[in-house]
Amino acid sequence: MKKIAVIAFCVLTAGSVAACGNSSGERALSGGGIGAGTGALGAAVLGASPVHGAILGGAVGAATGALTDKDDIDLDFD
Repeated sequence: MKKIAVIAFCVLTAGSVAACGNSSGERALSGGGIGAGTGALGAAVLGASPVHGAILGGAVGAATGALTDKDDIDLDFD
């Protein structure tokens, strides 16, 4: 059960901030970085290889950021 909670937390954390940036390239880069960090941390907590977690998390984060439109997440609190 703990593993499922950690995986869910990592996926939700990476997905919630993967679209930070103005262009799809910026969102892919920020999503990749955030996903790599989250993946490495999640893998380490679960006892897996942090390198593999970083690779997988970075790929998912970059894909999510690249596929997200700038209007999907509105960080302008006016």
